[in-house]
Amino acid sequence: MISTKREESEINESRIVDQIRSIGIDMIDAAGSGHPGIVLGAAPILYCLYAHHLRIDPTDSTYFNRDRFVMSAGHGSALLYATLYMAGFDISLDDLKNFRKLDSITPGHPEYRLTPGVDATTGPLGQGFAMAVGMAMAEANLGSRYNKGKREVIDFNTYVLCSDGDLMEGISYEAASLAGTLKLNRLIVLYDSNNICLDGKTNTTFNENISMRFEAMGWNVLTVTDGNDVEAISKAIDEAKTSVDKPTLIEVETTIGKYSKLEGSHLVHGKPLDREDITAMKKVMDIRDIPFTISKTTMEDFRYFINKRCKNIKNKFLKAISNLSMEEQDEISYLMSDNKKLYLKELIYDAPLDYAESPRDTSSKILNSVIKSSNNLLGGSADLFGACKNYIEDGGDFTSQNYLGKNIYFGVREHAMGAILNGIALCGFRTYGSTFLSFSDYMKPAIRLSAMMDLAVTYIFTHDSISVGEDGATHQPIEQLISLRATPNLEVFRPADANEVIGTYKAIIEKESGPSVISLSKNKLPILEDTKANEVSRGGYVVFDSKRKLSGILIATGEEVHQAIEVAKRLQTKGIDVRVVSMPCIKRFENQENTYIQEVLPVEVRKIVIEAASSLSWNSIVFNKKYLITLDEFGTSAKKDDIYKKYGFDIDSLEEKIESLLK
Repeated sequence: MISTKREESEINESRIVDQIRSIGIDMIDAAGSGHPGIVLGAAPILYCLYAHHLRIDPTDSTYFNRDRFVMSAGHGSALLYATLYMAGFDISLDDLKNFRKLDSITPGHPEYRLTPGVDATTGPLGQGFAMAVGMAMAEANLGSRYNKGKREVIDFNTYVLCSDGDLMEGISYEAASLAGTLKLNRLIVLYDSNNICLDGKTNTTFNENISMRFEAMGWNVLTVTDGNDVEAISKAIDEAKTSVDKPTLIEVETTIGKYSKLEGSHLVHGKPLDREDITAMKKVMDIRDIPFTISKTTMEDFRYFINKRCKNIKNKFLKAISNLSMEEQDEISYLMSDNKKLYLKELIYDAPLDYAESPRDTSSKILNSVIKSSNNLLGGSADLFGACKNYIEDGGDFTSQNYLGKNIYFGVREHAMGAILNGIALCGFRTYGSTFLSFSDYMKPAIRLSAMMDLAVTYIFTHDSISVGEDGATHQPIEQLISLRATPNLEVFRPADANEVIGTYKAIIEKESGPSVISLSKNKLPILEDTKANEVSRGGYVVFDSKRKLSGILIATGEEVHQAIEVAKRLQTKGIDVRVVSMPCIKRFENQENTYIQEVLPVEVRKIVIEAASSLSWNSIVFNKKYLITLDEFGTSAKKDDIYKKYGFDIDSLEEKIESLLK
C-alpha cells in the first residue's frame, strides 16, 4: 500500500507505465521471442484500465461480478502478464522470467484457466472481440434477471483491447453488428490504432473509416489522439461507461514500439529487440538496465489505485446474492461453479404415432424439455431456427428489449456465433448454437477455442450427410466429421434415431465440462426397436446380432445404421450372420475399458464401416481400407435415393458389396 504521507497527485503514472513496458521487454528478451511493439505502444491503455476502471479482486481472479477484460490482441500477452503482475495477481517474478517456456503459466498467447486474471484464451485475431460480445450478452441477461428496483447484483462491464489486425478479421464485424443491434452498452472496446500490421503499413490493405463503420453499426465512437495520455484515455472510458443504449469503441492512436529505434515500423511487431535498443530505451525511461528491475514504489502506487477502488466489491456482491431467493442463489452458484452438469427432474419426450421422426425434430423436443429445467442454458441459431429445429417455444427472443429471451438470433454469422457462445459460456452458462454441418467450417476456430478452454458449449449441426439431396455438394458435408472428431477435447455424436438423440442429450448434459457436437439427419427415420438411449454414453454398442458364429461386424453411425440393419437382415437369410454396431461417438467408445471394446468388436471378426463421410475417421478401428464403405469425394445435386445409389449407399449396393467382402 502506498504511504499515507504521499498525496495521490504525487504518483507518477508515466513511471508506472514505463515500468510495465520494461518488464514486458525483459520477458520477450529472456524468451527470445514475442511481440515488443504492442508492449511499448499500448502499455498506457492497459495501465489506465487496470488502475482506474476495472472492478476486480486480484486476490480472487474468478470473483464472479468482476469486470471482464479480453486481450483480443493476444500477441500482446507479455504486456498483459506484466500488468497483472504489477496489479497484484497471483503471478510471480519467476513466472514472468519463464515467459513462453515449457510448463509456465505465462504462455505465448493468453490461456484461460492457466494464468490468474486471464478471462479468455486469445491469439487468433478477432476471436476475443466476439467472445467479449458474448460476455456482454451474458451480463445483459443476468442483469435483467436479478437487478430489480434498487437491487444491483450483476453489473459488470466487458472491456476489450483489440488491434488493427482484429478489425481486419471478418468475425469482428459479424460480432460488432450484433452487439450494436442488441445495444450492449456495457461493452467497451479499446482499439490500439497504430496503422501497422505484421507485413507493413495497414494502408495497403485496411483504409476504411473505422469510426463511420462502427457508428453505422450502432456504436458510440470516441477518439484519443495521444496514446501516451493516460488522463485522456481515462476520460474516454468514463464517457463510454455513461452510455445507456450503445456499445462503445474507443480508438486510441498509438505508436507501435514506442521508444524503440524501430518505433512506428512493422519491424518492431513480432521479434525481440536487440540489446543496444533495450539499453537505449531504458535510459529514456530512466529504468536501470538490469533485466527485471522493478521499482517497489511503482508497484505499490499501481496497487494503491486498485485497492482504493475495489476493496469492498466482492463483499458487496456476496451480500447482494445472500438477499436473493434460494432458487436464485442456486442459479448463481451454478454459474460460479466449474461443474456444468445438469440434474434434470425429468426429460419429456412424446414419440409420434407412426414411430418415425427426423433426428432434428427429436432434438427440438428434447432441447425444449432441457431448457425448461434450467435458466442457465442459452443459445440460438445462425438464421436456421426453422431448419435446425432448435427454437425454444414460449422462450421469448433475446433482443435489446428482452435480454431474458431464450432464443438468440445470431443472423447469418456462424463464425461470430461460435465465439459469442464461448463468451457466454465464460460467464458460467451452458450454451448451444445451430447451423448446417457443412457450415461448421465457418465456426472451426471458435470450436477449437471451446475445446481449449473446456467450455460447456453444444454445437447442434443438422443436414449431416449427402442425404441432404438436391441442395448439392456445397451443402453435403464430407470432411466435416473427421475435422471435428480430430479436435482434442471435443466429443462428436451422430445419433441414428430418436432413442439415440435422447441418449446423446443425456450424455452431454451429464458432462461436467467440455464442448460437444450433435450431428443430425434432417430426414424422417423409423425409431428402431434395438437402439438404446442409455447405451449412447458408451459411444458404441450392439444394435443387431446373431446367435450363430459371426461372419462379420457392420459399424455405422447416424442414418447409415438403418441401412446396416436392413443389410444384416438380408444377409441373414443367405446364411451370412453379421452383427451391427451403432457408433454414435467414436471418442467415447475408444475411452471404454478394453473388455467392453473387445466384447463389442472382437478382434478375430472382420469389421466393415458404413458412413457417408470421410474414411479418415475410422483408421483406429479398421485398418484395411477395403472394409471402409465411406465417401472421399464431394456429393452432387439429386434426390436422396439417387445420390445413395450413385455413391453405393443404397441397400442393394451395400448388400452386394458387404456380401462380397465377407465371402
